Amino acid sequence: MDVQLRYNYRAYPDATQRRALASAFGCARVVWNDCLRDRKEAHAAGLPYVKSAELSRLRITQAKRTAERAWLADVSAVVLQQSLRDLDAACKNFFDSLKGKRQGRKVGPSRYKSKKGTRQSIRLNTNAFSLQENGTVYVAKVGNLNVTWSRRLPAAPTSLTITKDSSGRYFLSFVVDTEPDILPQAETDTGIDLGLSAFAVLSDGRKIDSPRFLRRAEKKLKRLQRALSRKARGSKNRAKARIKVARQHAKVADRRRDWHHKASTQIIRDNQAVYVEDLAVSGLGRTRLAKSVHDAGWSAFVGMLQYKAVKHGRTFATVDRAFPSSQVCSACGFRDGPKPLHIRKWTCGECGTMHDRDHNAARNVLFEGRRIVAAGRAETLNALWSAGETRTKVPAQRVEAGSPRKGQTTQAGIPGL
Repeated sequence: MDVQLRYNYRAYPDATQRRALASAFGCARVVWNDCLRDRKEAHAAGLPYVKSAELSRLRITQAKRTAERAWLADVSAVVLQQSLRDLDAACKNFFDSLKGKRQGRKVGPSRYKSKKGTRQSIRLNTNAFSLQENGTVYVAKVGNLNVTWSRRLPAAPTSLTITKDSSGRYFLSFVVDTEPDILPQAETDTGIDLGLSAFAVLSDGRKIDSPRFLRRAEKKLKRLQRALSRKARGSKNRAKARIKVARQHAKVADRRRDWHHKASTQIIRDNQAVYVEDLAVSGLGRTRLAKSVHDAGWSAFVGMLQYKAVKHGRTFATVDRAFPSSQVCSACGFRDGPKPLHIRKWTCGECGTMHDRDHNAARNVLFEGRRIVAAGRAETLNALWSAGETRTKVPAQRVEAGSPRKGQTTQAGIPGL
């Protein structure tokens, strides 16, 4: 069973390469918008769905020969073709979501891309990039990019995504096919109750305090945002102030992501099975607790637990959000009814056991997770993948993979990097 992992590295293009990348971002965006417009116009006119082969001929091959789109030839053809393939994937996800073939949240229709977006990106296959012996990465019609190799790649990459974020930083994101790095068998399993006062409470009683990275950076963010609001729209000083705000937000996001990786890796190493309650984060994000909910980053943390369980041969399952984990006594199983959020401790009316609300919920999540796995209907496919019951390839995560353990085979990288 192969596992796809994503590895991100910071890149430092020079002025000429930045202009070439800006041109590539723009050309990929134009091809996306032109092809999407053709499909929307065909749908509005009642015409058949425009195939990607026809779009490739009209909006890439023939468009390069016109005066209006002649500059499309200045970038690699792979960039343009991959932009069209990304649009095909987005359309397929939308139609599969409409027909019920795609699990999870409903996928909306594809939208036009803007050059003023906070994130610009292009995607390349192995025909348009290569790793050089001197540590640079060659990108077609861009040149050799200087990269900070924070760690080695475990295998040859199969694709590369180059992104520029809102703060002006460039990143190279490699997708690598690797074998699972199976950890030694652990004797324990755990249930996790996620919260705000404590980020997570484990079923064994341990509590992980919430770092609150956004709250700690609010004072500086307020000062930078006030300075931004005073700048005239369209001025160079406003652009500089916007970059400062974006960089501060990027620091907060980086710190949160790093902390999530360390906490999730420790939990996966210590436990053979991990069970988490499926939270309605999008709903909680519309309440008065929205800032704290987004600052915690529950979805990103659960996603890391999910793919690391596959990578390291652990079992992972989610418990349905309708399960009354806070209402049931974990000692006797008596359902004591709902309780207001301000009640953090309560006594079971049946057996008289006094419970900490979060610890009791984590224990109930553990018991329910064990029941789900024992019944053979784990609510995530990860439990099945980690048990070796399928040969399906695990897709790469959108965020980068966690740091591999020292001394393991995943440290063996490509020579020269």
